[in-house]
This record gives sequence, C-alpha cells and structure tokens, in this order.
Amino acid sequence: MLDLVVYGSVAFDSIKTPFGKVDQALGGSGTYAGIAASFFCKPGIVSAVGSDFPTGEMEFLKSKGIDLTGLELLPGKTFHWKGEYGLDINVAKTIKTDLNVLENFKPVMPEKYKKAGFLLLGNNDPELQLDLVKQMGKRPKLVVADTMNFYIKSKRDKVLEVVKEADICLMNDSEARMLFKTPSLVEAAKKILEMDSNLAIIKKGEHGALLSTTKGSFVAPAYPLEAVVDPTGCGDCFAGAMMGFLAKEGNVGEETMRKALIYGSTVASFNAEGMGTERLRTLKLPEIEERFLEFKDLVRF
Repeated sequence: MLDLVVYGSVAFDSIKTPFGKVDQALGGSGTYAGIAASFFCKPGIVSAVGSDFPTGEMEFLKSKGIDLTGLELLPGKTFHWKGEYGLDINVAKTIKTDLNVLENFKPVMPEKYKKAGFLLLGNNDPELQLDLVKQMGKRPKLVVADTMNFYIKSKRDKVLEVVKEADICLMNDSEARMLFKTPSLVEAAKKILEMDSNLAIIKKGEHGALLSTTKGSFVAPAYPLEAVVDPTGCGDCFAGAMMGFLAKEGNVGEETMRKALIYGSTVASFNAEGMGTERLRTLKLPEIEERFLEFKDLVRF
C-alpha cells in the first residue's frame, strides 16, 4: 500500500559546480524527494516525462521502491534545467529552463494514490497544488506544501491559499521573507501559523532548518560537511526524507516531527556529497542511521 504521494518534477539536470559537472542527469524535485522518502516508506510520484526519458532511469526509480503509476509518459521532451554554482555554493544561477512536457501538464491523481495518508506538494504552480489536494478526496493525515520565488512573485494570492490549505508550509528563508514581506524569519513563521498551518518549517540551506509551532521553536542544524559538491535537490531531499519518516511512524506529534527534521537534514547532507543524484544511488539506510546518531551528538549540550 502506498504511504506517501509526492507531486514534483522528474527531469534532466545539467549542473556545473566548482567540484564537478554533469549533463542531462536524472533530477527534478519529485525525483529527489521520492528517492529520499523511499528509505523510510513506500512513495508514489505524480509527474510527467517525455518519450526521451530512459528506460534505465525508470527501472532505477522502481528499484528504490517508488510507485510510478502517477508518472505519465507523454510525447515530447522531458523537463530540463541547466544551472551553475560559484564559490557561494548556496546560490544557483539558472542558465536555462525547458518546461517541455510539463508546460501544459495537468496532474491526475491515480485512484490507488488517494488512499495515501501523506501528501507532499513540491514547488509547483499553486493552482495545481490546490487541485491535487481536492483530487485526493479524503483529506490525508498530513499535507505539506513547498513553494518557490517564481510563484511568490507571479501568483502570491494563490501561494497564500496553499499556505492556508496545507498542514505544514515549507519554504526557504528568502522565500519566507519575500512572501510575508519581513526580514525576520520568526515573524514569517508566526504569520504562517496564523494562516491555519499547524507547523511552519523554514529551510536555511547550510544553516539547517527552523521548525515553529504555537508553543515554540526547534532548530535542526545542517551536517558540517567538509566539502559540498552539489547542493541541487538538497531541499527536496530534506522534504522527502522528513515526510518519509513521518509516514513510516504514522504520526505527526512534535517529538516525531523533530526527529523527522533531523532525518531530513541527514539525507540532504548525503545528497550534497555527489553530483546530481549520484550519492543517492549508492546510499544505504545504515549510513543514514549512523549519521543521524552523529547529529544527536552535534546538538547535545
């Protein structure tokens, strides 16, 4: 039975960092989140790819235990993103974005997916995010929504609707400041909670993540890597692993949520060690558990 539905892109990425380069490599928010979640639960992806998408990559995703019933194969080319990173590895420079088959794609929720208790809405068009929540029929136990600055600028009102609809709003620090027009992340988190969200999670890149509730806050650090090879997909890995762990545990209490954030940071840290999805392909659960325990030592005082 499916535990988690992930709505996000399955794509080709061409990436250049000071530490390496890949061309037409497997990427996309749905891919990263789906793989990260698969270490803990049974996820399914809602997205679309073109006829150029390799059978070998389909088989790889299936080998991770990811259900691809919701991944439509359409005539045309797969979504492609090309970007570069300089010495400030947290800042990506987009060189080219080809939406291709995703340009007019209207996601459809497979019947078997509607029984899943957890729904992760990747950083897509807020109108499509809202539509997918409706397609679920019965309200999932937990709906988490991510966003991006493009939609905050172009569809701010709809993004705010998503914040109100989701149980947890997930965004990075610059997006939170932009959406709520404040330099303070604490104030931004407070405004998220005022919009019916149960929890607010603000990702802070190499500085970890901030979890806010009406009772207080919790800061999850980032793992101190000696060298970040490629940060592409780390935010999606964070979200996917967090949701995967919550789906595995079957509850969303604050103690479980705190552990979920650390697991999210753990998987994201492994992802940053390789180009594209390179490190995720070889990553094993015992490695994740070992680093999770290292995290416990990092925050103990």
